[in-house]
Amino acid sequence: MDNDESREAELVRHREAIDALDLEILTKLSERAGHAKAIGVLKANSGAHAYRPEREAQVLARLAAANPGPLPNEAVTGVFRQIMSACLALERRLTIAYLGPAGTFSHAAVHRHFGQFVDTAACASIDEVFRAAESSQSDYAVVPVENSTEGAVGRTLDLLAQTPLAICGEVKLRVQQHLMTQAGSLAGVKRVYSHAQSLAQCTRWLAQNLPQAARIPVASNAEAARLAAGEPDAAAIAGENAAQIHAVPILVRNIEDEPNNTTRFWVLGNHAVGASGHDQTSLVIACPNKPGALVAVLEPFARNGVTMSRVESRPSRAGLWEYLFFVDVAGHAEDAAVAKALADVRAIAPYVKLLGSYPANPL
Repeated sequence: MDNDESREAELVRHREAIDALDLEILTKLSERAGHAKAIGVLKANSGAHAYRPEREAQVLARLAAANPGPLPNEAVTGVFRQIMSACLALERRLTIAYLGPAGTFSHAAVHRHFGQFVDTAACASIDEVFRAAESSQSDYAVVPVENSTEGAVGRTLDLLAQTPLAICGEVKLRVQQHLMTQAGSLAGVKRVYSHAQSLAQCTRWLAQNLPQAARIPVASNAEAARLAAGEPDAAAIAGENAAQIHAVPILVRNIEDEPNNTTRFWVLGNHAVGASGHDQTSLVIACPNKPGALVAVLEPFARNGVTMSRVESRPSRAGLWEYLFFVDVAGHAEDAAVAKALADVRAIAPYVKLLGSYPANPL
């Protein structure tokens, strides 16, 4: 047998093995779906929520820990995210509200967290996203909280201080900004559309490569792509999804100034989430407007050995020069150390609101 015949025989052997394995996977997948469907009936009869963020986080963490390769953990968890999404849809297909239109990074965050087997509801503003979940028009909402380059999304924080919704999960999405245009080259671009935050995230690149082009902020990156699709001398800064939806060719990829540019999103729902074993708790605190007050209300976390990862201030509507402080700490509110710290804070702070405990996203 010559080398070509030997290679062909080896290819056939591997392909036949893959075909057999595919049938085994399909059989096991169907068995898994059958169990998920039965669980859905039990949940419906007991009034339990179909979506259990802590359970999904535990499943993905266990699979990543058991992964023997050669697939990387990100690929394994990505495949199982879609499997869980499809199985959950057998129990109950969820509707998720997000800041639209289709093709925004918020839209991408929905599918990163919930998979493809959900219905999505695009909203024109962050306020509308909150209202959709608060009124049960949608089951959950996904809202941007902060960007690693541009900082906090103030409107989200302001609404969180008022909403009855709880944080059920978080998504950290690596933001890759692409320049897309119908023009064949940079020389043909006269103006650039994008959301104001995206324009800010690409300031240096624009200054170096399109210094004469007008920078025009619009409501969303998806809207920017829609405009660029119809204007041959315009470009948009947006993500891959927006380029595909609006059929705008990507001319230059990854033009963001910071290569690790990441946006964090929160998943909001109408119920609390149990402990997953690797959780984060978010809360908002008001403290008296006097020297040392903030140090005093934050000290219980250090005293109880609770790691604090973020503090963000926002003006309070209660009075001039008064502030609310948004705090993230490691652990679940039911963990002994976190529960003790929260009790100590409530004893000295005039206002404390627990925004939610939820599985921490490691990205």
